[in-house]
Amino acid sequence: MPDMSASVSLAMTHLVPLAKEVDENKVTPGVLGFIVFAVMALAVWGLMKSMSRQLGKVDFEETPDPEAEAKAETASETASAEPGAGQS
Repeated sequence: MPDMSASVSLAMTHLVPLAKEVDENKVTPGVLGFIVFAVMALAVWGLMKSMSRQLGKVDFEETPDPEAEAKAETASETASAEPGAGQS
């Protein structure tokens, strides 16, 4: 591990002078920013594709609600029992 910290400190000593040379009014994300953005975009695309595939596998059939069926039957019986209920 000491080699890694030495390489990091060496890289920082070379990058700090480069950062001071950059015009502060024209700072752009550069290539690294583009690469990070592109990787994040690919990750989101992959996750959306995977989610779509997983949701496509779901075969959901709702079980009928007995209370709703009973209410619908009583409503239809009440409407058919009154012959002039639906006419004006």
